[in-house]
Amino acid sequence: MLVASSPHTIGPVSVQQVMFRVWLATLPGFAALIWFFGWGYLINALLAVSTALVAEAIILRLRRRPILFFLTDGSAVLTAWLLALALPPLAPWWIPVIGALAAIVFAKHLYGGLGNNPFNPAMVGYAVLLVSFPVEMTTRWGMPAALASEAHSLAEAAQVIFAGLRVEQTLVDGMTMATPLDVYKTETALTSAAVVREDPLFSAGWRLYGWEWVSLLYLLGGVVLIWQRVISWHTPVAVLASLALLALVFSWAGDQYMPIDLHLLGGATMLGAFFIATDPVSSATSNRGKLIYGAGIGVLIYVIRTWGNYPDAVAFAVLLMNFAAPLIDHYTRPRAYGEQRT
Repeated sequence: MLVASSPHTIGPVSVQQVMFRVWLATLPGFAALIWFFGWGYLINALLAVSTALVAEAIILRLRRRPILFFLTDGSAVLTAWLLALALPPLAPWWIPVIGALAAIVFAKHLYGGLGNNPFNPAMVGYAVLLVSFPVEMTTRWGMPAALASEAHSLAEAAQVIFAGLRVEQTLVDGMTMATPLDVYKTETALTSAAVVREDPLFSAGWRLYGWEWVSLLYLLGGVVLIWQRVISWHTPVAVLASLALLALVFSWAGDQYMPIDLHLLGGATMLGAFFIATDPVSSATSNRGKLIYGAGIGVLIYVIRTWGNYPDAVAFAVLLMNFAAPLIDHYTRPRAYGEQRT
């Protein structure tokens, strides 16, 4: 008879469990994306995840590592999933494929695999796509269901995604539009904020016809992850606080700067704060370091959105702070018990 002695402790949560919990927390926001903007997000997710799994298996085979063991840890699936959530839902089919390949092959395995990547793989894939294919990445965002003349089916979304240049332009124009951040930034450069607010996209007050609900559901999922202690509160709170503070400071000039509600609910801020910036491998490690790291992301998001060329700057802000994470860790390393500062 096997007799176990003390201590009777529960083992740590596995990588697979962490990945599954993070994926589960994104599902309400993902469901809202499909509800408000159509089935393109589902097609993106299927393309990105399947590409990531195939690429992961091939690279593991070439590296002579156990394929099934690493393939089932969920890291490749979650990377591709987060990338798909950030992509335009009606982008050509090869956009999520190339993005997933860049994320898995170059941003993950080129540095040695899970735990060794200095940059967030999903955001590397997104940045590669945005720099390489700016037209496809900025003109294929889904039109909100409330503004569309009729609901679009899964078949129509697939036709736009897979048909390429053979699809009728009228179908594309009837299903796509710019994001609220892009519309506000472009239009205020030509006219006043009061005129821009008359646009159907903003005429319902703070409502953005779906974007705000997606962001709030990502916020809810992030709070659940904090409650489950999958992530700590330091990074997301620092991201949101620094971004909100800058938006409030510059809110006096509404004709030049985006309002705080648009910064927080009109883009990928909540997705970035709770699911991207909290990546345990590429972010800072100490609690004090996470506050600095998150604050830097919030500041960079505001700076790039306001004075840069990209309306939604989450990917570039996260990647730039990934550069700084090792330096932040060096200067915020907690003091060991019994050690005296010199």
